[in-house]
Amino acid sequence: MIRIARAEDAAAVHAIYAPAVTDSAITFETELPGAEAMRQRILTRLHHYPWLVWEEDGQVLAYAYATRFRERAAYDWIAETSIYVHADARRRGIARRLYGVLLDVMALQGINQAVGVITMPGEVSVALHESMGFTPAGIWRKAGYKSGRWWDVGVWQKELQAPENPPAPLAAFSSLIESRELRECLQRSFDP
Repeated sequence: MIRIARAEDAAAVHAIYAPAVTDSAITFETELPGAEAMRQRILTRLHHYPWLVWEEDGQVLAYAYATRFRERAAYDWIAETSIYVHADARRRGIARRLYGVLLDVMALQGINQAVGVITMPGEVSVALHESMGFTPAGIWRKAGYKSGRWWDVGVWQKELQAPENPPAPLAAFSSLIESRELRECLQRSFDP
């Protein structure tokens, strides 16, 4: 089941995220944030942007969220996306389905563009993004230093809907939580 993340998911989210911090350059976070920090991130982000989890038999196996791309108001209609899947749940199609719902929810909010930022070479992440319709938008050379070396970062972009001129204000995610459209979006991920 795909559902909205809750504060009590923090420990499971932290467990999924921890290897990305400690064992890879998938994220440029260098210090493990802890479950309480993850709880705060979930609660803070849910006001403006979606944070979704994939749950099976009461266990969170993956999560995906959107976040503000840049601080200036002109960027309001573009958001950065992230997805993490538990090592034991990979290669089952979870990432595609969860990411697809995240993108649909972002479109409901009025977000026009999604951006995926990938530590290179990032073959698995690149393949996921391109299979979801993202296209390469550029490379930031030697953008981050982690694990004793410099890493390039690739940017992939997807238009979720044609931008209006002038654009309507975005709907905060919190304003959609009880909406029929959001319920349908979450349910649609399991329809054949």
